[in-house]
Amino acid sequence: MSDDHESIFDGLTGGDSAQWAFGTDFEDPLAGVDTTVPDGVGHAELAAYCLMLGDDALVMSQRLTEWCSRAPDLEEDIALANVALDLLGQARLLLARAAAADPGVVPALPEGSPVPPEDALAFFRDAGQFRNVWLAEVANGDFAHVVVRLLLFSTARLALLERLSASADTVLAAVAAKGVKEVAYHRDWAGRWFLTLAQGTEESRRRLDAALGELWPLLAELVTAHPVERALARSGAAVEADALRADVDAVLDQVLTVSDVPRPPLEGRLGGGRDGVHTPALADLLADMQSVARAHPAGRW
Repeated sequence: MSDDHESIFDGLTGGDSAQWAFGTDFEDPLAGVDTTVPDGVGHAELAAYCLMLGDDALVMSQRLTEWCSRAPDLEEDIALANVALDLLGQARLLLARAAAADPGVVPALPEGSPVPPEDALAFFRDAGQFRNVWLAEVANGDFAHVVVRLLLFSTARLALLERLSASADTVLAAVAAKGVKEVAYHRDWAGRWFLTLAQGTEESRRRLDAALGELWPLLAELVTAHPVERALARSGAAVEADALRADVDAVLDQVLTVSDVPRPPLEGRLGGGRDGVHTPALADLLADMQSVARAHPAGRW
C-alpha cells in the first residue's frame, strides 16, 4: 500500500470515501431540456399528474426488485431486474418533471442537503403523500402473482404512454415516447408467462387463477380518470384514463382467450391511491426503500 493513503480505498477515491457509501453525484436528468410549462397548463396540476405516473413506476419498480434472486431461473431473474430498472428510469424522469413544474411539491430537507429533487420525492415523502395505484403497492406473492400484476400494469401503462407521446407538454411527450418500447417488452414478457402458466401444470394454473382473482379488481384504478387527469386532458397535456379502457380490455381479452382462461367475473375495486389513501403494504415498502436515505439525509448519493 502506498504511504500516501491509509487504506486502498483512499487511493481509489482520492481520499473521499463518502462516495463509496452513497455512490457518486448524478446530473439533473432534465439538464438541457426545456421544462417550460406550456400555456394553458396548470403548474400544480401537471406536477400532480407527473407524481401519479412517477409513483406508479417507482413503487412497481421496488416491488420487482424484491424478486432479485427469487425468480424460477437466472434468465427470468435478469428479465425482472431489467423491467425494474426501466420503470425506475421512468420514475426518475417523471419525478424530476414534477419538481420542475412545481417546486412546492418537493419535501423540505436540511439546508445544504445534496439530495436532488427527484430523490427527495422518492425518499422523503410519507405514504400519504404518494399517488400510486394500489395495484403497484400490494405485497408480492408467488411467481404467478408477479406475472399477473405486470401484465395488468404494463397493458394499461403502454396504452397510456402511446397516447401521452402526443402530450402538449414536450417533457411528458418525450418520456412517454421513450417508455413505449420499454413497456411493450414488459407486457409481452408477462403475456408469454401468463400463457405458459395457464397451459402448464394443474398447480401453475391454480396459482395463476388465484393471482388473477386477487389482482384483477385493482385494474379499475388504472382505467378510471382522476379529476387531475380530466383537468389536464382539456389542455392536451394528459390522457384521461377512461380512454384506455377499450384498448386495455382488447389486449387482456386476447391474452385470456389464447390462454383459455375465463375473464374474471369480478367488479373493479377503485382504490384511493391517487388521493393518498393506501393499503398498509405501501408503508412497509417505503420503510425498506427509504431507510438508508433517511438515516443519512446529508449523504452524497
